Amino acid sequence: MRQTFVLVHSPSVGPATWHPVAEQLTAAGYQVRVPSLLTVGAGGPPFWPRIVDAVRTDLDRLPPNSPLTLVAHSNAGIFLPTIRIGLDHPVVSSVFVDAALPARTAMTPVAPPALLEFLRPMTVNGILPRWTDWWDEADIAPMFSDPAMREAVIAEQPRLPLSYYEQHVPVPAGWDDHPCSYLLFGPPYDEVAAEAGNRGWRVAHLPGAHLHQVVDPVGTARNILELATGHIAG
Repeated sequence: MRQTFVLVHSPSVGPATWHPVAEQLTAAGYQVRVPSLLTVGAGGPPFWPRIVDAVRTDLDRLPPNSPLTLVAHSNAGIFLPTIRIGLDHPVVSSVFVDAALPARTAMTPVAPPALLEFLRPMTVNGILPRWTDWWDEADIAPMFSDPAMREAVIAEQPRLPLSYYEQHVPVPAGWDDHPCSYLLFGPPYDEVAAEAGNRGWRVAHLPGAHLHQVVDPVGTARNILELATGHIAG
């Protein structure tokens, strides 16, 4: 049985960041799920159980023995261990795409201290602006080649509470009992990709900005599929 690809978006953005890649993987003959995490910021901490529940709920209609490949982008990588442990389906591989890595053990902070110091002055009544509003136009524009895709990604972004970034996420023992790999787009995640290599994971490089999956979904899907299965999408 072919695995189902579960494309997990960063809670800072939305599922539109994965839709072009989902189309490519579907065209290659795979089942694909893109769970929405847009409501996980509602309520107070901890937020990670709601992320796990959202993914579990999205997979309810899959047969219980369906193998999964988990694919996490950006800070969704921090939640992948809790997602994996929280699922009933077998996980046969995980791919981190320009993503933060979970700590090796114990707990992972969602944001390092320097990022929290950057975010706190933006906070109004505990709520942050949308992720793309944190940055200058010179930083955002290179992430998009299509105005319609840019509009779709920006429009669906949630406004998360600062407490989302202040949380620490558990790293359950044994979560990485399957092959893990890393797809790097570019800085500043090059150091993270090096750490993935130090863990013995396969690492591939597809040069691009942080949302390169919406710019080059064909290349992104090809790399994900090769990392996860050893086969090329086409």
